[in-house]
Amino acid sequence: MEDENIALNSVLGLELNRVFFAVRDTANKQKIIEFARDVLQSERPKLVDSASPENPAR
Repeated sequence: MEDENIALNSVLGLELNRVFFAVRDTANKQKIIEFARDVLQSERPKLVDSASPENPAR
């Protein structure tokens, strides 16, 4: 399951990167950055909670 999540995150990151560079308007690029930042911040508590000596955070 973790490998699937890593693969999905990689694909999503590549797609976000593609969209970012396809957008020409700076204001829309800022919206993409803010959205990505919000997603990362919402995922951060999950990563911290799942970290343990047996399962370190990556």
